[in-house]
Amino acid sequence: MQKVVERLKELNLHIATMESCTGGGVANAITNVPGASEVLLFSAVTYSNEYKIKMGVNSETIDKYSVYSMEVAREMSKSISDFAHSDIGVGVTGKMGVLDPANPYGDDNTIYVSIYKKDDDTYHTFKMNTKYEERKDNKELIIERIQDVLLTLLD
Repeated sequence: MQKVVERLKELNLHIATMESCTGGGVANAITNVPGASEVLLFSAVTYSNEYKIKMGVNSETIDKYSVYSMEVAREMSKSISDFAHSDIGVGVTGKMGVLDPANPYGDDNTIYVSIYKKDDDTYHTFKMNTKYEERKDNKELIIERIQDVLLTLLD
């Protein structure tokens, strides 16, 4: 994330994240870089539907598409950008092979990511499947992909 932080500083941009299955891993990777406080305004780990809704995700979107959907990831990315007044918002939701009794729908090993850019009101989205047995390894894989997409968007 060193290059992401440097580029955000160069462009005088700010970023915020709303993460579920990555558990704050994206924010952690950013804050591992010295000077990250200049670009990271706010982050939220919203594991529950309740807190996704409190942070701005529409409950009807969750009901219609499931919490594990691109529609929810998009709302997460825009909501966190709006909440933090940041230029970029990152939203991550998905399941890593663990049964969720509160949300029985959605693919078990699919992660949905949305990166919202406020300046042109665009969403850059992708989904990916988990590859590893260990949750930690899957989180690292997702964070690396987010980093790569951010670098492309900031170029």
